[in-house]
Amino acid sequence: MKGKSIIAAAALSLFLLAGCQSENVEESFPMKVEVGDLAAVDQNGESTSLSELNKGKIVIADFIFTNCDTVCLPMTANMAKLQKKIADAGLEDEIQLVSISVDPEHDTPEVLKEYSSRYEMKDENWSFLTGYSRDEIESFANVSFKTPAAQVEGSNQFVHGTSFYLVSENGVLLKQYEGVSNPPYEEMIEDIEKLK
Repeated sequence: MKGKSIIAAAALSLFLLAGCQSENVEESFPMKVEVGDLAAVDQNGESTSLSELNKGKIVIADFIFTNCDTVCLPMTANMAKLQKKIADAGLEDEIQLVSISVDPEHDTPEVLKEYSSRYEMKDENWSFLTGYSRDEIESFANVSFKTPAAQVEGSNQFVHGTSFYLVSENGVLLKQYEGVSNPPYEEMIEDIEKLK
């Protein structure tokens, strides 16, 4: 009987230690920003929210808009490459990619569906979000991701962050990476594996 309680106590300490380790892993990342929720509609017209997509999954997010004439096309192509690398590493069930439109008035679900179809991508773990107001997305980007999301005056273009953002399963923004030219894919995969 005594042997069983020693084994149970050892198992419990290992369980508690594993919990502490995952929290300590988050502490080792440079950013620790609570990400708020964002109610949205995805490219398939389904109602969703960032917290729903984040539930039980690590999120890699970026900000885009479909009329973008500079950085969004390479960023989306790079996210498609990242999706493939995540699949090759056997991590696709643990990761949710999220591209958040900063131009919700133009970027309807239909527009986002057409835009996403230009890339070799899988809907299963990559959502393109819209369905909120411009004020909501500006505030959300500023507060939760510490990045701008504002229309350029007198233009159909928007200023927005060009990073890929790593969000833990606990909804905490931990790190950002270059999203436009030469994203550090291997570093992203390593960071994801640290959080598993």
